[in-house]
Amino acid sequence: MPDSPPIPDGATAVVFYDGECGLCERCVAWCLTRDRHRHLRFAPLQGTTFASLKAIKKPIDLSTMVVWDARGLHQESDATLAMLEGIGGHWRRLASIGRVVPRSLRNIVYRFIAKRRYGWFGTADACRLPSNDDAARFLP
Repeated sequence: MPDSPPIPDGATAVVFYDGECGLCERCVAWCLTRDRHRHLRFAPLQGTTFASLKAIKKPIDLSTMVVWDARGLHQESDATLAMLEGIGGHWRRLASIGRVVPRSLRNIVYRFIAKRRYGWFGTADACRLPSNDDAARFLP
């Protein structure tokens, strides 16, 4: 990914999420409270940071979470596990356990939830306004 912007200083990964999805908004809020070392950065899939990312197999739809780290771009259940790894601690161990489950099975569950996320969690009425402490963790 030589043409892509670098991962911001102090971060190990960037989590790209659907800025209009209620589940995605809750996921970001969940991460913010658990990422005590502030390793993750967040950007909407609809934003300029994702648009400027040059990567092979970059998704063009908004049906998946995407995580970008030193190993590359992760989608679907792999993105969820990469996000947990980025938080660290016991969440990293949980991600390691999750990798024991074959990707095909993990993605079946991921896609099942992704198809129903708007019905179950609704849409985000507006973009989440981060606190002053968290504002630097959000990318355009």
